[in-house]
Amino acid sequence: MEFPIGTDIEATDEFVDRMEDEVYQALDEFHPIIESFITQVGEGTGDPTEGPSNETTPHKAKITIGFVDYIDRQGVNTNKAMEVIRNLAEKYPGVLITVDKQRNGPPVGKAVNIEFIGENYEQLIDYVGKVKDYLEEQNIPGLEELKTDLSLGSPEVILDIDREKARRFGLSTSSIATELRTALFGLEVSKYKEGEDDYPIQLRLMDDYRYDINTLVNKKIGFRDKFGTKREVPISAVADIQYGSTYGSVKRKDLEKVITMYSNVLDGYNPTEINQKIKTWMASYEVPDRIQVKFTGEQEEQAKSQEFLTRALGIAISLIFLIIVAQFNSVTTPFIIMASVVLSTIGVFLGLVIFNMDFVVIMTGIGIISLAGVVVNNAIVLIDYTNLVRERRREELGVDKGAFLSYEDLIGSIIESGRTRLRPVLLTAITTVLGLIPLAIGMNINFGSLLSSFDPQFYIGGDNADFWGPMAWTVIFGLTFATFLTLVIVPVMYLLADKLNMAIRKVKA
Repeated sequence: MEFPIGTDIEATDEFVDRMEDEVYQALDEFHPIIESFITQVGEGTGDPTEGPSNETTPHKAKITIGFVDYIDRQGVNTNKAMEVIRNLAEKYPGVLITVDKQRNGPPVGKAVNIEFIGENYEQLIDYVGKVKDYLEEQNIPGLEELKTDLSLGSPEVILDIDREKARRFGLSTSSIATELRTALFGLEVSKYKEGEDDYPIQLRLMDDYRYDINTLVNKKIGFRDKFGTKREVPISAVADIQYGSTYGSVKRKDLEKVITMYSNVLDGYNPTEINQKIKTWMASYEVPDRIQVKFTGEQEEQAKSQEFLTRALGIAISLIFLIIVAQFNSVTTPFIIMASVVLSTIGVFLGLVIFNMDFVVIMTGIGIISLAGVVVNNAIVLIDYTNLVRERRREELGVDKGAFLSYEDLIGSIIESGRTRLRPVLLTAITTVLGLIPLAIGMNINFGSLLSSFDPQFYIGGDNADFWGPMAWTVIFGLTFATFLTLVIVPVMYLLADKLNMAIRKVKA
């Protein structure tokens, strides 16, 4: 919860105390699985997606709700609790309320995060306001609420010193400022020593006077006139008080002024799809000169991860290709084997579409990279044994090594190798797939309690399944699809490559 800047921490605490009771009552159906209910006001209430911050925020508060472990939740989906709180938050006008779930790992920003960069801050504020209204008019489904990090309306008290009057009394602006700072924040005037420990002694006004502006401006400053006589003059005699408001902060990124517009994405919606819709709407909205619009946050980190994984996949395939070329001493054979990698990616995307699963860039990408090293094994085994059978046939027929066999002998070699290697190819794929099933569905067994009290505490799902599941399903879909196609496509490609080589040699002859 974020109140307007300048809100007293007592007012923030009073509101949060009332809201805490209302939130707890609204979550009545979740009480059996709620483990903790922690409220913070002031320090430590910054946005966790932006990383740790020591900023003093008396106008901010945070309520953290902790649930019991997944196994004890009795199948209750805690994402529904966020929807209940979001509906409750609509009844509090003037308060910026953000509802989000805990995120593991380093902070990556919001799911929707748009940065507006420009040097003219007034123009930037005006443009961001218009864009916010424009996007809200589109009613993009899945957006929680578009918010900005603008800190406007921060109240301030300006002490305008009349330098001519101050000079007549022999006062400087520094002495006036020091007097006010001492009254408000204190001044270390001495130390109290007890044993080996030193304790600073701070001098400042009492609370009743410290926060009273009339008391502060009427505070007298002692000085000596030109005759050496000690005199006192109130601050109000040499300064005027003005009330105003200003920006709470002006954020910069790479030395450029920036305003960020952000929003969470509701449960059940894909952040990438929503960002694409926003980009489409923004493409038709005019951007003034000297203003840049960037999509950052979670999408920027996702793009960096995708670029890195694509590069890693390219390096992995290149290394596999070079090793196969060196081992088989052939150019066509590596292309046949690497075709199984392409077939496996088709299986991955087909499986994700059929079962309506999300494409998680990092874990799905890691799954595809690991898949590239697994699926080539079946093709290698098949082709290597086919070459072995062909050599045996040449020996039986008394043909020179490397000479072409007849079409019937070639077909016979391919059929024999396929029949012989069918079992090891299928067993390799089946054992890998079955071994990944527990990881994919999140099968959990407590072997400690199983051995001690015969209670396995068996359950399926949880945070581990959410994290590792995409990688496991990627390997399962890709390997299953590639295995069956490898048994058909690889022999066909092997036969076509042999025919092509035979035709090339006839042309050369």
